[in-house]
Amino acid sequence: MTKIAVLSDIHGNTTALEAVLADAKTETVDEYWLLGDILMPGTGRRRILDLLASLPITVRVLGNWEDSLWRGLHRKLDPTKASHRYLLRQCQYILEEISPEETEDLHNHPMQVHRQFGDLTVGITHHLPDKNWGRELIHMGKQEDFDRLVTEPHASIAVYGHIHQQLLRYGSDGQLILNPGSIGQPFFLDAGLRKDLRAQYMILEFDEAGLADVDFRRVDYDVEVELQLAKDLKLPYFQIYYESLVNGIHHTHNHELLNEIAQEQGHDIELDEWLDSGND
Repeated sequence: MTKIAVLSDIHGNTTALEAVLADAKTETVDEYWLLGDILMPGTGRRRILDLLASLPITVRVLGNWEDSLWRGLHRKLDPTKASHRYLLRQCQYILEEISPEETEDLHNHPMQVHRQFGDLTVGITHHLPDKNWGRELIHMGKQEDFDRLVTEPHASIAVYGHIHQQLLRYGSDGQLILNPGSIGQPFFLDAGLRKDLRAQYMILEFDEAGLADVDFRRVDYDVEVELQLAKDLKLPYFQIYYESLVNGIHHTHNHELLNEIAQEQGHDIELDEWLDSGND
């Protein structure tokens, strides 16, 4: 029997990750799968990497925020766009503790991995097999897009992240499709569901017969501790982070608000100085 904790979309939420790992320890899991989006826009930098380094991680795939961090490191984001300036300022924050070489390591992972459990093939991605960003696999996405998870190549089970929602659905030929949700930034359209923003992850249990159990987990953590940590570390765009943790509302693409905060908090000046310096 094998128990696997599936972790996804930590997004730098140090306190949430600590709570999830404490919960997983009580479940005596054997291994961990990491589905990407490890850092940004939360507090975690070195602490997150140290926590993950202590785990028996057997599967790791590339998230879109790892791509963004890599693009920021190599100045491949557009500093004329508010959303890209937001990402660049987050990259600057990360690189205060994490070296460019470590950033390259975070980026050096495949888009898709397969694991075999008896006759069951499990496909693991962050989003689509060849695209780790976008909205194709949101809860109301097209069936043909979900089918790509289990047909490119064939798999009986698909596990993916990215959408920040715990999900169970099926492919056209009955294949099982699972999403563990988000540790750092759970997302709900429904206002009632949005009141529960506990950290999310999933435990899979395989035995000799096949998939014995799917356990969607939700773990309470102290949001105030995380917010105080953000203040202590002078996390850029604190207001954006606060809104996501407290109200479950995300403003990553709200260009007007991002511009307003950048000007009020001096992030524009900080970023321009960093870009002008040419330093990583």
